Amino acid sequence: MEACTLLWAHGRDSEPWGDKSTALAAAARARGFVFEAPDFRDLHHEPDARAARLAGIVRGLPGPAALVGSSMGGYVAAAAAMQVPVRGLFLLAQALYFPGYERQDFSGLTAPVTVVHGWRDDVIPPAHSVRFAEGLRARLLLLDGDHRLTANLPDLLKYFTMFLDEIG
Repeated sequence: MEACTLLWAHGRDSEPWGDKSTALAAAARARGFVFEAPDFRDLHHEPDARAARLAGIVRGLPGPAALVGSSMGGYVAAAAAMQVPVRGLFLLAQALYFPGYERQDFSGLTAPVTVVHGWRDDVIPPAHSVRFAEGLRARLLLLDGDHRLTANLPDLLKYFTMFLDEIG
């Protein structure tokens, strides 16, 4: 199977290389994946412009891609996956179903999807992830964590490794 590039979509108030992306990148690289973290900070409040940029990056890759996103970046990854084929999606506390976000329907996603959300998230209701996962029959993991999920990093890495094995 052709080498797959993982693209990280960071959250609205985050940066490309934080604790989560650095840890996920190390896990991905250890399994032979390329892991890149584009910088979307110039599009601070523009999730759909971020999704269009991410889709353009995927189009420019020489091989297949999988998308990984957190918070607004989770929306960006899912919205981009509606525009270009991807091998899979790994989404963390994704910001879905918010007013002003262009895409509200993700029923056309066909790639494997793993969703991880914290029960104690006070930024994005876990119910949004339940709704999304239910509509796709996606893998849904609800953890005893908050929005950032940094306290759950060991679990995230375990589930991310399972995802990597799935997309191969």
